[in-house]
Amino acid sequence: MNPDQTLAQISAEVSVCENCALHFSRHKAVPGVGPANSEIMFIGEGPGFNENEQGLPFVGAAGKFLDELLAQAELKRLEVWIGNVVKCRPPDNRDPLPEELAACDLYLERQIAAINPRIIVTLGRFSMGKFFPDARISAVHGQMRRSGDRFIIAMFHPAAALHQAKLKPTILADFAQLPYLLEKARSLQNSVKPATEAEKDEPDETPQQLSLF
Repeated sequence: MNPDQTLAQISAEVSVCENCALHFSRHKAVPGVGPANSEIMFIGEGPGFNENEQGLPFVGAAGKFLDELLAQAELKRLEVWIGNVVKCRPPDNRDPLPEELAACDLYLERQIAAINPRIIVTLGRFSMGKFFPDARISAVHGQMRRSGDRFIIAMFHPAAALHQAKLKPTILADFAQLPYLLEKARSLQNSVKPATEAEKDEPDETPQQLSLF
């Protein structure tokens, strides 16, 4: 099964998923959208009212701001994959529960594996928590960290700027760095030599899965 087929299969599964209680109140699940060859994946927190009605991510006010941020970063929505850590809307936009995050993570991990992006941009603290469980977003936002053979950048959720105007300049500045960080990721990935079989078998005595640079 090629990546496009895999993503389509995951979307079909998500649309009828009953792995957690969120399916009781959903109108439409929001699997995520974007090309299978995306270099960048944007992972938000969960669908809101408009997303629940349309089955698409980031189509409300926060989505309009995300479009502005992407344009500033010289990116188009059609070029990137956009989704969330939970695929159905939590009632009243409450925070997702641990069991809901765990249920949807099975799908998200398969999507990441199918797309194999250079960079994952997390939008908000719950998506950041998937990769940096002990971090505070106020301390790590805008920084690119390596995780295995890809890079993760934690950023504030676009909706944060709608609720706290003082965060808007910070979010704009973080997104303005994306073209540079993408080139940096390309350069670093292209410079890494594939490990030999012997090196793969050797234990890593000083594991640094998420090294900041």
